[in-house]
Amino acid sequence: VQLQASGGGFVQAGDSLSLSCTASGGSFTSLGPGWFRQAPGKVREFVAAISWNGGSKYYEYADSVKGRFTIARDIDKNTVTLQMNSLKPEDTAVYYCAADQWGTAGPNQQNYDYWGQGTLVTVSS
Repeated sequence: VQLQASGGGFVQAGDSLSLSCTASGGSFTSLGPGWFRQAPGKVREFVAAISWNGGSKYYEYADSVKGRFTIARDIDKNTVTLQMNSLKPEDTAVYYCAADQWGTAGPNQQNYDYWGQGTLVTVSS
């Protein structure tokens, strides 16, 4: 499985930006998607994920982005998006998409099997 992230850029505080992650060699109907980010000088951290357990689906967000970011799947396009609204300078980071083959990883980045290359988001004040 290969993941391709795109959509990063330079924006002003308060703006919106949408990131996309397209999978090849696998499908987001079964792969559990997640977004992580790494700011300069900091460790990579969880942003958002979709996971499932039995018939239940879970959408999880880091507290710092809750209410501003939305993760979604587009099954037809085999793509996962991260809609980011009300961006803040502290959202500046390289954003990575990831996928786990069981759909259960959630916020636990060590449980992800596949990682895309990062896409840089810079938010200016």
